[in-house]
Amino acid sequence: MLNPWRLRMLGLLDDLGTVRAVAEALHLSPSTVSQQLALLESETRSRLLERSGRRVHLTRAGATLARRGREILDRMAEAEAELRSLNNEPIGTVRLGVFQSAIHTLAVPAATRLAGTHPHLHVELIESEPHESGPGLAAGELDVVVTTTDHMAFPWDRDLDIVPLGVDQVVLVLPENHPLALRRVVDLAACSAETWACDRSGTYMADLTQRLCREAGFEPRVACRFGNYLLMVQHVAAGHSVALLPALAVPAHADVITRELTGPVRRHIAVVTRRGGAPRSAVEAVVGALLDHPDIPTLTKANSATPQRR
Repeated sequence: MLNPWRLRMLGLLDDLGTVRAVAEALHLSPSTVSQQLALLESETRSRLLERSGRRVHLTRAGATLARRGREILDRMAEAEAELRSLNNEPIGTVRLGVFQSAIHTLAVPAATRLAGTHPHLHVELIESEPHESGPGLAAGELDVVVTTTDHMAFPWDRDLDIVPLGVDQVVLVLPENHPLALRRVVDLAACSAETWACDRSGTYMADLTQRLCREAGFEPRVACRFGNYLLMVQHVAAGHSVALLPALAVPAHADVITRELTGPVRRHIAVVTRRGGAPRSAVEAVVGALLDHPDIPTLTKANSATPQRR
């Protein structure tokens, strides 16, 4: 009999490419993953993997089983969801991955509302930036993600349902007494001599800041890299730097000034789910709660909430 756990490992190997990546996604050792895949070969009496030095590739049989395995796992998840949802009551745990600036503005209010309306539904909030949420969704570590569809590295595939949520503007964050605060909009080229507060290297906002500054004709001189937007805002407020941040990330009470850029930069935010995983009624309840967010001044709601299947 096929083992669902090993089928999932094979599917992850097909998606992620290496045994080490599968091990990291499942929080296991590479040797454990290799042993389990060897057992799967024994169970199926088929050669599923080809080894070339330290690299492992799926054979034709392995690729076929990986594809069929996804279908089997999805059907199993759907069957479980049907059994749990016979009374149409969302039940179980939904792991919601959200980028930092949307946690307190979108995710926490949605989870709070769901706790009152669906007491048997538990929402686990997990901070997950756009470069992390795609792999987390593919690996089954996340059931729902709030991400930006502008992040091209996201592994968009045909198994995803994408619901537009809104549009958030990227703004220049300045100390209150900064000369550029006198302008209504700012050309980024005017910031070539500034010192910058940035996100950690390799993140969505760090890459975006670097790209926009280079397009404006200069390399940003970075004073600090914080994985916490509030720390970045505080650094700017103290007069030590300027920053580019999503408008959602700047608290209304912060002692900073935000200004639009002459070439507006907007990020399109969406709720993304993958078929299979958590019970569908529970996932739909979480998606519905996120869409039913109160008006947020910095977020323009999407025109349509119709799911798009990739």
